[in-house]
Amino acid sequence: MSLVIKDLTKQYNKHKTGLSDYSITIEKGVLGLLGPNGAGKSTLMKIIATISKPTTGTLFLDGEDIVANPDRIRKILGYLPQDFGVYPNLNAYEFLEYIAAMKGVGGNNLRKRIDLLLEGVNLTADAKRPIGTYSGGMKQRIGIAQALLNDPKVLIFDEPTVGLDPEERVRFRQLISDLADDCIIILSSHIVSDIETIADEVAIMKNGKLITKAAQPDIIKLVEGKVFETLVDNNDVAAIKAKYQVIDTGRQKDKTRVRFISHTGATELAAATVSATLEDAYLFLTHDNK
Repeated sequence: MSLVIKDLTKQYNKHKTGLSDYSITIEKGVLGLLGPNGAGKSTLMKIIATISKPTTGTLFLDGEDIVANPDRIRKILGYLPQDFGVYPNLNAYEFLEYIAAMKGVGGNNLRKRIDLLLEGVNLTADAKRPIGTYSGGMKQRIGIAQALLNDPKVLIFDEPTVGLDPEERVRFRQLISDLADDCIIILSSHIVSDIETIADEVAIMKNGKLITKAAQPDIIKLVEGKVFETLVDNNDVAAIKAKYQVIDTGRQKDKTRVRFISHTGATELAAATVSATLEDAYLFLTHDNK
């Protein structure tokens, strides 16, 4: 299964462009989408989910035009939007049964599937409580469950780990890993570590355009040898920020550890080269001066 997107543009008005000449091919496995706010990640996901139509461009799922024939993807789609809403008076069982009816999912095994999904997102003990009494993280988990109801082959998650505690984020990543061999999974997150842990490939976006799409090691190579760390007096941090792209800082008593990017080295700081990470590469590639 493959999703081929060519020259996709979404123009909201003459002043606002969501996507610009965006082309990408997505195969089975997990594609992680990274980009600053306004990069076009949610716009792309809404177009793939057939909620929004592109201004120009094409989308083909296994050779079939899903702009012209959206039902082709809707039947096999699971989608968790960033602004997912629930019915507060329904409990988890009632809500998932309602969503199943909306998706045309039924049969004798529906209740068993709902039980398995609730177990998978750790909501079994709270399944009979009204969703309106759930925490934000619990509502997010019921959103993940509804996306999986119809045994989808294309899964789209827009910021799925928002509100989840560390243990639940691990549970979610394991759930996605179990599905990845048989699905196209598109996952957007501001939490780079979530992408780093489960994505087979990463697409980095900025200003509605695709900067790069590759396996993680290939993206990290783009910044290898350019990442440095040094320990300086607290008063010297501002000068380093003025000269270099600072990735991270950490205070250590009267000193500050500074992680930064330099194309030419930084011998005047006695800085050591350190191994680059996906977060380093992402911040480097989306830096405003690039």
